Amino acid sequence: MGYAVDIEDRNHAGKFQSGIDRFQNEDPTFKVEKDANTEQMILRGMGELHLDIYVERLKREYGVTVKVGKPKVNYKEVFTRKAEFDYLHKKQSGGQGQYGRVIGYIEPLPLNGKKNFEFESEVKGPNPPKEYWKAIEKGFEAMTEKGPQVGAPLLGLRVVLQDGAHHEVDSSEMAFMIAAQSAFRSVWAELGGKITEPWMNMEVNVPVEFESTVATGLMERQCQIMNMSHDQLGVNSTIKAYGPLDQMFGYVTSLRSQTQGKGEFTMEYADHQFLAARLRLPRHTGDR
Repeated sequence: MGYAVDIEDRNHAGKFQSGIDRFQNEDPTFKVEKDANTEQMILRGMGELHLDIYVERLKREYGVTVKVGKPKVNYKEVFTRKAEFDYLHKKQSGGQGQYGRVIGYIEPLPLNGKKNFEFESEVKGPNPPKEYWKAIEKGFEAMTEKGPQVGAPLLGLRVVLQDGAHHEVDSSEMAFMIAAQSAFRSVWAELGGKITEPWMNMEVNVPVEFESTVATGLMERQCQIMNMSHDQLGVNSTIKAYGPLDQMFGYVTSLRSQTQGKGEFTMEYADHQFLAARLRLPRHTGDR
């Protein structure tokens, strides 16, 4: 269970740190961490009531007020189609100019594959010279840090360089890096971009009399019921499900309500799947 928190008054950052350090020393089930993907500060504990107590203690004992919300979901962007590029970057403004041409194609790698980015050269002739290949690779890879749709990391693509052109005076690593980035932008619309979201494997343990209610509640959260089984005495039920993380915030409270406080659940990351039609995220408007 986690809360995303933001300190209302940045001048209280020192007090906030003192408070959470003390609370973590007192209670090993209370953790505070910074999400590497979303850069949010996350409070983690045994449930909403547990975390509410520490939010209140921060205010009462340290005078620190924090805004509480649900953690951001770690979305990823992917492409689904192949596209060919042929881009010339040419700039002349007095003195040495910039010149670099790149030709090739971009294609998607399998969803949830082990590799997030691949670069390969199929260049047969002298252009572009091998000394610029690394700069071209870096140019393409740099564009995967923020995708064009919502600014999420862009994963699972392969870039193949086939040809190009250079100038004896005006070509440079920077020129070819810019050419690669511009080539990428030029074919974004053709690559069939999609957004993916994290899906989780879940295990819910409840008294058997609540099994139907809990299973229905999971399905209402867009989860797929994978298996249901009873213990040898037929007293407790174990429900295994698979569903989107975005739908599971606040589930501790719902499960407690559905089972008179007798239900327990765990979940762990499974993979990323295409974003469901139920969500419409704001488009990324950053300068790329």
